[in-house]
Amino acid sequence: MKPGRVATFAAHELRVAFRNRWVVTAIAVLTVFAGVLAFAGSAPTGSTAADPLTVLTVSLISLSVYIVPLLALLLAFDAFAGERERGTLSLLLTYPIERSEMVLGKFAGHSVILGCAIFIGFASAAGIVLLDGKADLAGASALLRLTVTATLLGMTFLAIGYVVSAVVRQATTAAALSVGLWLIAVVLFDLVLLSALVADDGGLFTRHIFPWLLVGNPADGFRLFNLASLPGDVAVAGGVTAGAAGPSPLVALVILVAWAGGALLFAIDRVRRIEP
Repeated sequence: MKPGRVATFAAHELRVAFRNRWVVTAIAVLTVFAGVLAFAGSAPTGSTAADPLTVLTVSLISLSVYIVPLLALLLAFDAFAGERERGTLSLLLTYPIERSEMVLGKFAGHSVILGCAIFIGFASAAGIVLLDGKADLAGASALLRLTVTATLLGMTFLAIGYVVSAVVRQATTAAALSVGLWLIAVVLFDLVLLSALVADDGGLFTRHIFPWLLVGNPADGFRLFNLASLPGDVAVAGGVTAGAAGPSPLVALVILVAWAGGALLFAIDRVRRIEP
């Protein structure tokens, strides 16, 4: 594997994203939503003695859980299925390059796009709070941690999107499956767990199974890791549940990294199986 080839593919993806307005769109979406939360005060409960920047971080955690995976999947679904439809993938596969270089190059380019969008969006919201004059830098470390882990969350769903794009042949099918995966991972999974908690009523599932299922979902693991690092009253207001009494926040982070690495390796394997 040659890093220069990976960088070439990454630069190509960045040029395509700029041409298709994807970079501008991703930055605009996160900046607008984060700015609205900053202007609205973003406190999840009636009152708290926490620093306003820390309170903003709680709201940005919830925003990231929904927006970042969706942006990542929308970036990734066309990576291989779309090129296969347009006929450009067959041409690329005839070149003397490794399939892993192509996947890693696309992954690097898309990760840069997501990382820039997340950084600009969160920095804009933090700037609004700091300009208000009521916040100090006490919550800066939590916001920085959130920025890094939100990028990692996006990279995880990028890799998952690549798997979908490499398995199916049509971009429309890949788009539909990607949206379905987002609904399952971000919305339906938590609803099913909540229903199971109510039905179990404090039994075996609640005490021993639920916490591991919660950290096993990359979106929920991301949320628990970031909320658990905040002051106790803010974390409770943000929604830390019984999962906080199970595996440690570090375990949630390790599982999130494992999701990203495992999905990327599986995507590389699926791309290697594509016939020219």
